[in-house]
Amino acid sequence: MGKTHERISGRLRTFIEAQPIFFTATAPLAGSGTVNLSPKGLIGSFAIIDELTVAYLDCAGSNAETIAHLRENGRITLMWCAFQGPPNIVRIHGRGEPIFRDDPRWTSYVSHFPDLETSSHGVRSIIVVRAEMIRDSCGYAVPLMSYDGDRELHAQRFSREDDESLSAYFEKKEFIATSLDGLPALPLPLPSEPSRRA
Repeated sequence: MGKTHERISGRLRTFIEAQPIFFTATAPLAGSGTVNLSPKGLIGSFAIIDELTVAYLDCAGSNAETIAHLRENGRITLMWCAFQGPPNIVRIHGRGEPIFRDDPRWTSYVSHFPDLETSSHGVRSIIVVRAEMIRDSCGYAVPLMSYDGDRELHAQRFSREDDESLSAYFEKKEFIATSLDGLPALPLPLPSEPSRRA
């Protein structure tokens, strides 16, 4: 039923780009560590960089597990599934890294997201993933569900923050600078976005 793909192209790329939600899974190396699974939405926050590389904007939240796990070991799986149309599941297994605001590559990567205002969502890093294995499967058991649109709450909450107040918000959260298992996560204080530096 499943098929391995050499690259992200053609119908596979069209399918991925059409999905309004995807999921990320990471884990620390320690066998007793906490496995993390996160849903990712927000139209315009995902981009295919080339046939083996994808990226998404890591927006403000109350945890930073993905960042911590990628900093430790780089392993990540991304998954898309069809909630409408023909059934399908696509997984990209690969290696990822967080690109932080003070990284020289920030400006180049953020240019791949022209339709989402980073300051409105408290974007703290860009997660870049290099595919090592790309597989699809049937998805026959995935339910049919309708997409009504993005929630407005995230932008409403974080668009009122500037770089300084956003950094202060992160510093107050228990699991932003370190993960649930005590791994280094988001480096603080949060640097200003390059385009907003004086």
